[in-house]
Amino acid sequence: MTAMRRPFLAGAGVLTVLLVAASPLLGLRFGLPDERTLPEGTSSRTTAEIVHREFAAEPTDTVQVVLGGPAAEPAGTRAYAAELSRLPGVFQVDAPEGAYQDGRRTGPPGQDRLTASDGRVRLAVVPTQEAMYGDVPAFVERVRQTPAPAPVLVGGYPGETTDFRSTLLDRLPFAVGIVLVATYVILFLMTNSVLLPAKATVLNLLSLSVMFGCLVWVFQDGHLSGPLGFTPTGLIEPSIPVLMFCVAYGLSMDYEVFLLARIKEEHDRTGDTRRAVGEGIRRSAPLITAAAGILALSFLSYATGGVVFLKELGIGTALTILVDATLIRVVLLPVTMRLAGRANWWAPRRLRRLRIREGEAAPADDVLRREYV
Repeated sequence: MTAMRRPFLAGAGVLTVLLVAASPLLGLRFGLPDERTLPEGTSSRTTAEIVHREFAAEPTDTVQVVLGGPAAEPAGTRAYAAELSRLPGVFQVDAPEGAYQDGRRTGPPGQDRLTASDGRVRLAVVPTQEAMYGDVPAFVERVRQTPAPAPVLVGGYPGETTDFRSTLLDRLPFAVGIVLVATYVILFLMTNSVLLPAKATVLNLLSLSVMFGCLVWVFQDGHLSGPLGFTPTGLIEPSIPVLMFCVAYGLSMDYEVFLLARIKEEHDRTGDTRRAVGEGIRRSAPLITAAAGILALSFLSYATGGVVFLKELGIGTALTILVDATLIRVVLLPVTMRLAGRANWWAPRRLRRLRIREGEAAPADDVLRREYV
C-alpha cells in the first residue's frame, strides 16, 4: 500500500482534506425550526409565509406567563405587563386589566380567561414575526429575566421549544461521554490494547466532524440549496445532529471492529504489525466497501424527500459512511498503526488479562509474550 510506504505524506494529505471539510463546524448555530423546513408550495408553509408577510404577529406564537403563588396586586400586574411590552420583539401583552404596547395600555385584552379560579394571573406576551424568525431562546430569556411582582412561570410554544433545546444540549455531553467510554471499553477488551481504542475514537470523531461541517456548509449556510431544493434558515435544529451522531458513530464503529478484528488475527499469528495491517485491510476491504456503498445509497434516498430534516440525515450520514470507509479506514488507520508500531499492542500488565477470548489461545500468544512480558 502507498499509504504504508509513505505514511507521513499520505497521512498529512488526508488529514488536511478532512480538517478543511470539517472547518465549517466552527460556525454551527442551533435554532428552532419553522415552516421553511417544509417543501415550498405545501399549504401549511404557504399559510405561514402569508401570515409572516402580511400580519405583524401570530397568536399561536404567544409566550404564556403565569404569575405563580398568591396573586399579585393589580398595580404590580399592570406595571409588569407594561414592562414586558417594552421588551424588544414584543408586539403586545394581554393582561387582565387590558392590552399593552410599548409600555402603554392601548385597550381591552385581546384574549379571554386571563385570571384563574385560584386567583393566578396569566399574561399573554405576543411576539412580533421578526422575533420568531430570530433568536427565539434569547427572546424567551428576556421575558424570564424581567422583574415580576410574584414568582413567574413562562411557557407557550416558544418557551416549550426553548426548554427542549436547552435540556437536549445540556444532556448531550453526558450522552456522548457514555457512548465514547462504552466503545473504548469494548474495543479494549477485543484488542487488549490501550492505544487502538483511543485511536479508533479519534478517527470516528474526525469523520463525524466532516459530517457536521457538511451540515453547516450545506444546510445552515445554504450552499447547494438550489440543487437540493430547500430554503436555508441560517440555523440547525439540534435534535437532528444528535440523531445523526448516534447513527453515524455506530456505523463507523462497525467498520472499525471488522477491520481491527482482521488485523489482530493476523498480528496474533505473525507478530508483524505492518504485515497484519496490510493483510487485515486486504481481507476486510471488500466487505467494508460493499456495506458502505449499500448504506450510503440507502441514506441518500432520504435526500429526495422535501423535508429538510430528512435531507440533512440522508446526505450527512451518507457522506460520513463514505469518508469513513475510504479516507479513514484505508489511509489514516493504516498510517497511524504503521507509525505507532509495537505501541499499538501495549497495555498495562494488570489489564492484559481483561480481554474477550474466542476459543483457545492462538499460537502467536508465545510471540506476544516474548514481545511484551
